[in-house]
Amino acid sequence: MAASNGKYANEAALVSTEWVASHLDDPNVRLVEVDVDTTAYEQGHVRNAVGWNWQTQLGDPVRRDIPGKEDWEKLLSDSGIGNDTKIVFYGDNNNWFATFAYWVAQLYGHKNAALMNGGRKKWELENRELVTDVPQPQRTTYRASEQDTGLRALQHEVRQHIAAPSAALVDVRSPAEYNGEVIAPPGMSETAQRAGRIPGAANIPWAQTANEDGTFKSPEQLVALYGPKGIDAQKDIITYCRIGERSSHTWFVLKELLGYPKVRNYDGSWTEWGSMIGAPIENPTAAK
Repeated sequence: MAASNGKYANEAALVSTEWVASHLDDPNVRLVEVDVDTTAYEQGHVRNAVGWNWQTQLGDPVRRDIPGKEDWEKLLSDSGIGNDTKIVFYGDNNNWFATFAYWVAQLYGHKNAALMNGGRKKWELENRELVTDVPQPQRTTYRASEQDTGLRALQHEVRQHIAAPSAALVDVRSPAEYNGEVIAPPGMSETAQRAGRIPGAANIPWAQTANEDGTFKSPEQLVALYGPKGIDAQKDIITYCRIGERSSHTWFVLKELLGYPKVRNYDGSWTEWGSMIGAPIENPTAAK
């Protein structure tokens, strides 16, 4: 179902800060905070929220990959999440890594999940309560589904995507990254061997989808943002960024808010593509 009449396609994928405030003690809801700044949770978080570290808990500890099925099951079990629990993700930077966690949850079949619209930013702007007490949820026995490969793009699939008439690539990084002026944003350690972009990708920075308070723009505004760049419901869309977190944010917008049927997140993103020998790259800066 596509977005229409001012409504998002999957309205259940978002909850408001007011909704969260009224469900802090709901045993059927588990709040999960995932921040770019991994120290933010310790400094203060929404009451009863558990904190996940994207660096240690949202990736395989040895290979470059999302958590394996058993690790994912353990993380959710330790967090007091059952298969029927409603998970509400939120975090800093307009929900960068909260959206990545949401995407992984969808990969493993947890449909009863949502983002808190506006994330930490909106919660703090409204002067809502933050606590430092860490909850100790009762452990569950969570069982994940097999991965839904229709939500994820691997690099060989991206190669097949280039120049395909029914396909579209969305580079959600900053214009400086897209144009090959820098390889990564300042202070980011995960990088690649080369700067540039995947050939044919449209540059629509992820932050353009958000309002000043961190909430998502209206469906009409979002359609107007993507449409002129050739990104619509008829396309087979792959999103990418540097390591897959910003592109999961755009994946959420296109898949959940606009309801476009075929949207995949390429979490290998530029750190993989920009390091592969022989990978096709456009770099207008280097060409000068």
